Amino acid sequence: MRKALLSLLAVAALLLVTVVVRMTPVSAVAAEPYSYKNVRIDGGGFVPGVVFNPTERNLIYARTDIGGAYRWNQSSKSWTPLLDWVGWDKWGWNGVVSLATDPVETNRVYAAAGMYTNDWDPNNGAILRSTNKGDTWQVSPLPFKLGGNMPGRGMGEALSVDPNKNSVLYFGTPNGNGLWRSTDYGATWAKVASFPNPGNYAQDPSDPNGYLNHRPGVVWVTYDPRSSAKGAATRTIYVGVADKDNTVYRTTDAGATWERLPGQPTGYLAHKGVLDTANGYLFIATSDTGGPYDGGKGDVWRYATATGTWTQVSPIPSSSADDYFGYSGLTVDRQDPGTLMVATQISWWPDVIFFRSTDSGATWTRVWDFTSYPNRSFRYKMDVSQVPWLTFGTNPQPPEVTPKLGWMTESLEIDPFDSDRMMYGTGATVYGTEDLTRWDTGGQFTIRPMARGLEETAVLDLISPPSGAPLVSALGDIGGFRHADLDAVPPMMFTAPNFTSTTSLDYAERNPSVMARAGNFTDADRPNDSHVAFSTDGGANWFQGTEPGGINEGGTVAAAADGSRFVWAPKGVAVHYSVGFGNSWQQSQGLPTGAIVESDRVNPMKFYGYSGGRLYVSTNGGATFTATAATGLPTASVHFKAVPGAEGDIWLAGDTGMYRSTDSGASFTKLPNITAAVNVGFGKAAPGRTYMALYAVATIGGVPGLYRSDDTGASWIRINDDQHQWGNMGEALTGDPRVYGRVYLGTNGRGIIYGTSTGSTPTVTPTVTPTVTPTVTPTVTPTVTPTTGASCTATYAQTNQWPGGFQATITIKNTGPVPITGWKVTWTFAGDQKITQLWSGTHTQPAQTVTVSNAGYNGGLQPNATTSFGFTATYSGTNIQPTTLTCTPS
Repeated sequence: MRKALLSLLAVAALLLVTVVVRMTPVSAVAAEPYSYKNVRIDGGGFVPGVVFNPTERNLIYARTDIGGAYRWNQSSKSWTPLLDWVGWDKWGWNGVVSLATDPVETNRVYAAAGMYTNDWDPNNGAILRSTNKGDTWQVSPLPFKLGGNMPGRGMGEALSVDPNKNSVLYFGTPNGNGLWRSTDYGATWAKVASFPNPGNYAQDPSDPNGYLNHRPGVVWVTYDPRSSAKGAATRTIYVGVADKDNTVYRTTDAGATWERLPGQPTGYLAHKGVLDTANGYLFIATSDTGGPYDGGKGDVWRYATATGTWTQVSPIPSSSADDYFGYSGLTVDRQDPGTLMVATQISWWPDVIFFRSTDSGATWTRVWDFTSYPNRSFRYKMDVSQVPWLTFGTNPQPPEVTPKLGWMTESLEIDPFDSDRMMYGTGATVYGTEDLTRWDTGGQFTIRPMARGLEETAVLDLISPPSGAPLVSALGDIGGFRHADLDAVPPMMFTAPNFTSTTSLDYAERNPSVMARAGNFTDADRPNDSHVAFSTDGGANWFQGTEPGGINEGGTVAAAADGSRFVWAPKGVAVHYSVGFGNSWQQSQGLPTGAIVESDRVNPMKFYGYSGGRLYVSTNGGATFTATAATGLPTASVHFKAVPGAEGDIWLAGDTGMYRSTDSGASFTKLPNITAAVNVGFGKAAPGRTYMALYAVATIGGVPGLYRSDDTGASWIRINDDQHQWGNMGEALTGDPRVYGRVYLGTNGRGIIYGTSTGSTPTVTPTVTPTVTPTVTPTVTPTVTPTTGASCTATYAQTNQWPGGFQATITIKNTGPVPITGWKVTWTFAGDQKITQLWSGTHTQPAQTVTVSNAGYNGGLQPNATTSFGFTATYSGTNIQPTTLTCTPS
C-alpha cells in the first residue's frame, strides 16, 4: 500500500468516538440470553505486541492499541478476545500498552491498560491480572494514565514477570512516572525510587493537541535469569528508556541500585532489548523516533554481558545513505542460539525489510533484495487467500507489490519452541509463517494472515437493508465492506473510489439496491476523486459522483426513499443535494454547516437535519430546510433515524436520553427512565407485532447496556451482560429487518458484533389492526411522439482511467426550441470496452454499440437545459474514446 493510502493509519489512534455519556456500573445478567459473535473481517488494526510464553508451548497473547488483548487457540488457529468485559465507564482499558505472561505459573497473565495519557481518556490506567490465562481478571488501579494508543506504543515490553521469582513484576511507565515494581503478583505497586531516569523523549514537546508531546518513558524490561537461583529475585535486569543519550540501564542487585550501561550508543532510542542467554548477548534495536508511524535512522547493537563490549551489528548502519529507517521488531531463536531477526522501523517504500542472522549479527541476509531495479527477489511468498482484502485492491508498480509484507512491524517474534513459526504484527493484521527456516536453505517460506478471531476495526456506521447482503459497514482505516456472509471474510473492501475511512452509509428504503457512502482521504493525494460514492447493486460495485469544492472529509449522507436523490453534509462544508447520482450538486438552504442528515424512509422528498439541538425538515428533496418548533433536545452525542414504513416517525438518541417524534420532528416526546442514549436502530418486528423492534445503546433504569424493545419503547430488556460490553460501543447500531432479534453493533476497536437471541421467541397476541404500507404505483412517463423541432446533443467526457478500466460522463443538452420528455443516446466503441455499471439511465450493449435511455427522473428537459449519466467500464489494449454520439429526443 502506498504511504499516502496509509496516512490515515497514523490517525488510527484518533478514531476514538468521543461521547460524553458517563456510564455507571452495570448489572451482572442480561434480561434475555443472546449469543454474540464478530462479523468476520480478520484484523483491521495495529497489533503492536505479540507475546509468546517461554515455558508453555502454544501459549501466545496479542495486544492491540484500541481493541484489547487476545489469547491464541492452537486447535482452531484463532484468537480469543479477553477484555470484552471492559465497559463504558473504563473504555480506555481497551488500549493495552504492555502485556506479560508468567513463565513460572503459566496461568498468570498481566496487562497494562489505558488508552490515552491526555484528557481524551478520563480514567487512570490499571494493571489487569489474571490467574486463568485471561478468562477472568482482577484490577490494580494506577495513580496515572497509560498510553496504549499514544506514540511509542510499539516499544516494549514494559511490563514483565521475574522468571526466577514470579511474584515480582516490573513495569516501565510514561510521562515522568518512572519504573514501578510489584512483589505480590501485581496486586500492589510502588515506584522504584532508585531508578534514575524516567525518559525525556517526546516526538513534539510543544504539540498543543496533547498527543505528540507524550513521553513514552521507560519502555522495556529484560531479565538475565542466569544472575539468580530459582526462587530468588533476578539480580541483573536491563531496562530501556526513551532517552537518546541514556537509553539502557542495568541493575545487578535486584533493583536496589541502577546505572547507565557503560559504553552504550547514543543518538537513538532502544525500541527493544532482547537477551540471548546461550551466547551472553544483549541485543538492542534502535530508531530515531518512538514510532510506530515513522523512523528514519537507527542501528542494531550487541552487548557482550561477560566483557561489557558493545558491537554495532546493524544490517545497514545509520551512517549509510542506504539507511532510511530505524529498527524495531527484534527476536532471538531460542531453539537455535545465534539466530536472530530484526525489522525496519519504518520502511514505507517499497516495503518493510526483515533481516536474519545466524551468527549473532555478524552477517545478515534480507527477506527481499533488489535485482535489476525496479525488480526484486523474495525469500518469501505471501498467501492472503483467507483474507483477500489485505491486497487493499491496489495494483502497484514495481518495486512495490501487493499485498505488502507489512508496516509498523514493532513486534516480530520467533516461537521459542519452534524455529519454523514466526508471528509479527502490522498496522492491519497479524502475519505469520510455519516454515521460516526455509529462509536458510534457499527456499521460499510462506507468510499467511494469522488473525482469525482478532477483530480490531473502528466501526463508524452500519446499514442492514431489507434485501441483498444482510450488512454493509463503514469502517475507519480500511473503508468498509459488503458482508454477504457474516461468518466469512469479505473478499474486498470498498474500492473505486477507496476511502481510508467511510464516515456514513445509507440506502434507499424503497429501492435498497441504491446506496451511498461518504468518506475521508487526503485530497492532495487524489485530487480527481470524490468523497461520495454510489451503488445501484446493493454495494457490490460503486462509482463516484462529482463534489462541491473544499471537501476533505465525508461527513454524513442520506438517500431518498426511492433513490432518486441524495443530501450530503460533508464535514466543514455547506450541506448540498443532488438529483440523481451526484452528477451535480446544489447547496441546500436553511441547514447549518456541520449538521447530520437522514432521510425519511417513506417520502422521497423529505429529509431531516440536526444541529445544535434543533431538528430541521426539508419537504422539497433537500433544497431547503426549516427548523421545527421542537426544543429541549440534546446537543451532544446525537444519533437519530427515521423508521421504515412510517412517514415522519423519528427516534433520537443523545446525552440526555431518548426522544420520539411522530410528526416529522414538529414535536418530540422524551421516553421515561432513559437518562442517556448513545444510538438507536430498528430491526424486524417481534412475532405478532407490527412495529419494528427497537435497539438502543443507552442507560435505562440506571443501567448502561444494549437494549431491545418490542413494544414501541414502552418497555426495554437488556440483551448484553457484564462479560459483553465492548468498551465505548454504539457509534454504529442497527437491527436486521429480516431476522427478528438480530442486532449489529459497532465498536471502537473490537470490530462489528452481531447478536442473536437464544431465548424463546415471544408470543404476542395482536391488539391492533396491523398497519399496512400501501403499494405505490410508480409514475410512468408516457412515450411522446417527437415534436417538430425537438433536438438534443450528447457530449462524451472520460473522467478517470486506471489499468483495465475507466469512467466516463455523458452530458445531454436540449438544443431545440421545445421541451423534451425523454432522450436516447447511442454510440459505438472502437475496441472491446464493456460497461460494467451505469447510473442515471438504462442501457443495452449487445456488442460494441451502446444505447442509453433516460431514467425516470431525468428525461424531461426544457430548452437549453442539461442532464447527464455516467458509467464505469473495462477494456484491454487501447481505450479509444468514441467521437460520434447520436441523441434522439422524445
